[in-house]
Amino acid sequence: MKKRLLSAAAAAFFGVLLNAQQIKFEEYDLPNGLHVILHQDNSAPVVTTGVMYHVGAKDEVKGRTGFAHFFEHLLFEGTPNIKRGEWFKIVSSNGGQNNANTSMDRTYYYETFPSNNEQLGLWMEAERLRHAEINQIGVDTQREVVKEEKRLRMDNQPYGNLMNAIQQNLFTNHPYSGSVIGSIDDLNSAKLQEFRDFYKKYYVPNNATLVVAGDIKPEQTKKWIQEYYGGLTKGTVAPKNFPKESPITKETEKTVTDPNIQLPAYIFAYRSPSNKDKDAYILNMLSSYLSSGKSSVLYKKLVDQEKKALEVQAFNLGMEDYGVFGFFAMPMGETTRQTLQADIDVEIKKLQSTLISQDDYQKLQNKFENQFVNANSSIQGIAASLATNHVLMGDTNLINKEIEIYRSITKQDLQNAAKKYLNSNQRVIINYVPEKK
Repeated sequence: MKKRLLSAAAAAFFGVLLNAQQIKFEEYDLPNGLHVILHQDNSAPVVTTGVMYHVGAKDEVKGRTGFAHFFEHLLFEGTPNIKRGEWFKIVSSNGGQNNANTSMDRTYYYETFPSNNEQLGLWMEAERLRHAEINQIGVDTQREVVKEEKRLRMDNQPYGNLMNAIQQNLFTNHPYSGSVIGSIDDLNSAKLQEFRDFYKKYYVPNNATLVVAGDIKPEQTKKWIQEYYGGLTKGTVAPKNFPKESPITKETEKTVTDPNIQLPAYIFAYRSPSNKDKDAYILNMLSSYLSSGKSSVLYKKLVDQEKKALEVQAFNLGMEDYGVFGFFAMPMGETTRQTLQADIDVEIKKLQSTLISQDDYQKLQNKFENQFVNANSSIQGIAASLATNHVLMGDTNLINKEIEIYRSITKQDLQNAAKKYLNSNQRVIINYVPEKK
């Protein structure tokens, strides 16, 4: 009876938290196609203004890679009304902070200001969209910035090109075979007009989602949005008809060298479905079951008990068109790749042949409930989630109902996904090893 009462209390506690987690928002389109999402939260005097453009590394053409990420830097160069070098000064001097980031699928810019500067954030993002300065001095300056970033994050970083190795070998037709940072040679050889054409093609209101979240008065915010964004001209957005991948039907093995490492790493990579697909959520759960935390199956066996690996991890990287499910293992001592592969395969076979225990299933559900409760704990996080769910997932309200997808996943679903996606003939094995000297 006592245990039942405790369970009821826990359920009630989570119920309160989940109800409090509901994110209320309003969304609408301007006539020029700009999608607007407003979220009012007057609990703290801050406002985040973010704009997500539906352009990422996958939209680039062969021979001109790196453009999407390059624009993440270039579009802080200024506008006719914001002098070169003044963007960050304006933000910091008005008590704000700002940043931008790029993925294979989208580019996102945002400012967070005290709420008395909400109008400033809206104006600055409208400036970026209306008439960003694309000139030779800006291009030349940001080329050097990107070169240094590539050296620091990838070329001189141990295991810095590991994700590139996975994507290059897992995708042969789709542009996910490239990298977000792209090729410096491509950027060096590109002409100024090509950058201007890229801006004209993708930085248009009907390829953008504007989100304003925080201490706002919605009616006033709408007036400012109409003033700053309403007069922008609608562009022509080309359909995203990317080449499809044929199913992987035969295991392949590749070796990639890295001059910055002393210990090898082994990756067993499988192509997984789009992050819009329910199976992507199921694979998220499977990766958590296998390697999240010291009590997880693979960590406990290979790292803790048998001391065969320094590190082991299962992951599911969801993207808009496809995903990547993989196992990463770094051997301990003389442990071979074949040994790690055999042990990982044993756990896959268990998943394919036997339902996980009720205790393990409940732990998974509790973990994802907890993640949901703790997600979106800041206005910046809420703004990014709202934009992402609209642009990449096609449903802004996933910010509230995504947990229902995880709750609906059964033990049988986990087994079925393991059977469907994690077969040896569907994978690429990557030996990521030190470069011989």
